[in-house]
Amino acid sequence: MQKHITFIINYFYPDLASTGQLMTDLCTELQNDFEITVIAAQPNYAGENVSSKPLFEKDKLENMDVIRIRLPEVNKNSKLSRLKYILAYFFLALIALLKVKKLNAIYTISQPPVLGGLIGTLGKFFKRSKHIYNIQDFNPEQAAAISYSSGFLVKLAKSIDKMNCKLSDQVIVVGNDMAETLKGRFKNCNVPDHTVINNWTDDKNIIPLDKEEQQIKEFVETYNLRNKTVIMYSGNIGLFYDLENIIKITTDYKDNENLVFLFIGEGAMKSHIKEFVAKNNIRNVLFLPYQPKDFIKYSLNVADIHLVVNQKGIKGVSVPSKIYGVMAAGKPILGVLEDGSEASNLINESNCGVVVEPQNYDGIKKEIDRFLDLSEVERIALGENGRKYLEQHLRKEVSINKYRDTLKSVLET
Repeated sequence: MQKHITFIINYFYPDLASTGQLMTDLCTELQNDFEITVIAAQPNYAGENVSSKPLFEKDKLENMDVIRIRLPEVNKNSKLSRLKYILAYFFLALIALLKVKKLNAIYTISQPPVLGGLIGTLGKFFKRSKHIYNIQDFNPEQAAAISYSSGFLVKLAKSIDKMNCKLSDQVIVVGNDMAETLKGRFKNCNVPDHTVINNWTDDKNIIPLDKEEQQIKEFVETYNLRNKTVIMYSGNIGLFYDLENIIKITTDYKDNENLVFLFIGEGAMKSHIKEFVAKNNIRNVLFLPYQPKDFIKYSLNVADIHLVVNQKGIKGVSVPSKIYGVMAAGKPILGVLEDGSEASNLINESNCGVVVEPQNYDGIKKEIDRFLDLSEVERIALGENGRKYLEQHLRKEVSINKYRDTLKSVLET
């Protein structure tokens, strides 16, 4: 008989959040190995109105049972609104978990911060089950890095999350630098069982495409990008990327009619950077919403250069998963990342771009200028390096198999 795992993962299909897409891939690939129940928020990442939905909604996705919980609309610029959303998710997800019958393991992720893991800790106690804790982001370290939270709350949250790690049966982190952070939490003594499993992209679907591909041509024509160099940021325009300061660099290029900065996505900082662009009358910056999942393989290929960024202090705390999609599309990367971070190491090891330390804005401009001086052939060669490296070391099936083996090992002990 198959073992039953309940995944409590907040974002899930059809949500557009990158974590939701990863977890949808994971559950879909594992559904024939385990009996799977998913507890997730009703789709609302891109702002859909779900107020008319029931508090708990049962659904099916292929062989998986899905329990969707209704949450209050969140204003990502408001700490109070975020707190209300997080607490509602915590209590409702825990209630939904307690209603699940005959489960063998609970799989949680580090979203929402700290409380995501705490659901698994409490669930393990009440349900007498195993708990696998997947840390996509270390919190409160991430919040502290950008001074979003500090003092007593940070210490309390770190103590709770340290307990979540200690009481779990397996901790999964998504980068080698994050494994070092986990060891640091425990001062290299009695470190919980853990494994490193990289995130991924659908490398069979996202591939390098020529700009003469019909869908790309139509996109380019629609947004007046023909014969222009496109520097793209595609993903969450949130608090942890320093985009509110990086955007100021565009003033130095506002008169360059052959260059476009294209931001695709949503997030708490989008309105701020849009205001800056409007106030300074920067006409070569374009903002677009998240693209449909089946169109991402085209939108990523529109770019000539991709930005992959993290705020200072995020090393060992989070890995920007967008890097895998960019490498799959075979595009060169301008990384604004701390030396020794997982994403920085990937760029350097694969020779698919350059890396600048966060907050080195002159350095970012210098590297943009260098990219603009490269020929198209040289930029393509850098991108191809990233694609080759991904195929050799970061294929989706490799990470999925690691998850499969890890879950089976936990359930057999």
